[in-house]
Amino acid sequence: MAKAITIFFSIKGQTLGAGMKIVEQKKGNTAIAAEFIHNAIGGELFEIEAARVYSKDHMTLINEAKQELQAGTRVEVKKYPESLDDYDTIFLGYPNWWNTMPMVMFTFLEHYDWTGKRIIPFCTNEGSGFGESVRDIKKIAKGSDVKDGITITGSQVKNMENRISAWAKGQL
Repeated sequence: MAKAITIFFSIKGQTLGAGMKIVEQKKGNTAIAAEFIHNAIGGELFEIEAARVYSKDHMTLINEAKQELQAGTRVEVKKYPESLDDYDTIFLGYPNWWNTMPMVMFTFLEHYDWTGKRIIPFCTNEGSGFGESVRDIKKIAKGSDVKDGITITGSQVKNMENRISAWAKGQL
């Protein structure tokens, strides 16, 4: 059986909820999905944390994210797993920001040699799917086998444990 790690970036605070209304949450949608995956398959769980603080106000946050993307900013990561050498399967989770991953994900991916790794992306969003994020992962993580993954409607994630768990188990 593959040795797996679930790695994710998630934002708590304000986000878009059902009906595209702003809601407040103590745990980010991607974190919830990551925990479902981790509970289903075991292995390690690692949260990527940006060294910068993002606004808790959703509208300000999306503008910050847009500026980072347009500038090609590589947002510093607070800490990295010591090594990914022991893992052959990486479940990689993030929200869709401006049709791709948050820029901190680019920084994280650029830190490692992905040769021989299998990357299985999962992305939370409110209808935009993966956008260009899978293409971006393939471009950065050269030598890896990037799978199709799953997109998850963020406002519905709390009700999707069975679906996410079954999907994750089916990847191993």
